[in-house]
Amino acid sequence: MAVLKKLVRRGGKKKIIKKVVKKVVKKTTKKTSVVKKRIIEKKKTPLDLKRSKSNPIIEPESNLYWESKASFNPTALYHDGKVHIIYRAIGGNDMSVLGYAKSFNGYNIEKNSKELAYYHKLISPVSKIVPQISYCSGGGWGGGCEDPRLTLFNDRVYMIYTAFDGWGSVRIALTSISLDDFLKRRWNWEIPVLISPPGQIHKNWVLFPEKINNKYAILHSISPHIMIDYVKDLKELNGNNFIHSIHQGSPLWGTRDKLIRGVGPSPIKTKYGWLVIYHKMDKGEMHRYKLWAMILDLKDPAKILYNSSQPILEPDEWYENEGYKSGVVYSCGAVVKDGELFVYYGGADKVSCVATANLEKFLQELVHSNATKVKSRKTKE
Repeated sequence: MAVLKKLVRRGGKKKIIKKVVKKVVKKTTKKTSVVKKRIIEKKKTPLDLKRSKSNPIIEPESNLYWESKASFNPTALYHDGKVHIIYRAIGGNDMSVLGYAKSFNGYNIEKNSKELAYYHKLISPVSKIVPQISYCSGGGWGGGCEDPRLTLFNDRVYMIYTAFDGWGSVRIALTSISLDDFLKRRWNWEIPVLISPPGQIHKNWVLFPEKINNKYAILHSISPHIMIDYVKDLKELNGNNFIHSIHQGSPLWGTRDKLIRGVGPSPIKTKYGWLVIYHKMDKGEMHRYKLWAMILDLKDPAKILYNSSQPILEPDEWYENEGYKSGVVYSCGAVVKDGELFVYYGGADKVSCVATANLEKFLQELVHSNATKVKSRKTKE
């Protein structure tokens, strides 16, 4: 416009003025269109997970009494060329149990591989002196086992899950099974032990797949900082010794990031550090659970080295919105198969899904697009 005014002052010809105006308008229109396009279309990067065209890969079946309503929040492990999936299921009695399914390619469930794999028995009656807890479960009002996390540790499969009694006890339980029994579907699980204190609500705990500083490591909080408990032997957690984490009655509760919901699958070891996928919401979208990623230091996993600046998966598909809770992607399992990262997640608290990415490209994007961050940490030896 400055050029146009200059021409007018000099008595420029109408033809020249018209030409300049046309050029300015064209340039402005083009710039506006680009801005609008950037706002409308989210920039795609290797950090984005790609959904499977087979989604949802596991759906409830009316002919199976134990999963006639929902089959969601899957965890997984990769072994013997197959992906073995344990998922939360709810049937007509509203009790949460765990189902099993198998996949050769990671996307498609093998026909007739579904079966009931685990259910939680109340370990001991709830004491009358423990106050009743207000807890909104994602279905499963009959109680049971919710949101499992599998960890393959040498020749043993460990499983951490949320044990809910249906009204007033929401605690973390730990059980295990030999790898041989697991693969042959002989469901000889160890009697579970409760590893979180009574009278508190806890969810989203995971076991690392190898010892750190010669100790088992359990990650139980990621906000306001990473919290990990280390034990020489998991038998120390015998139902009398508990891991103490952040909860509604703790002093740190008010300092946490209220947008962060907790860790997802068990950590995956990479050359850059421990890959941790977690659940978080965006400001202004508190009703939408999204997946994010971070990398923790291999030797001291209480240190956050890299953290994603944007979600890696958002609840945008119909199967992530049409269910018992709209706007939810919730992951409990992830595996690496043939260089691909497979992230298994629940959609809308009803179905099970999977999304993938090339692992190396995903990690490089996570590392190089974010500044290195080392946060305060709290560990317990």
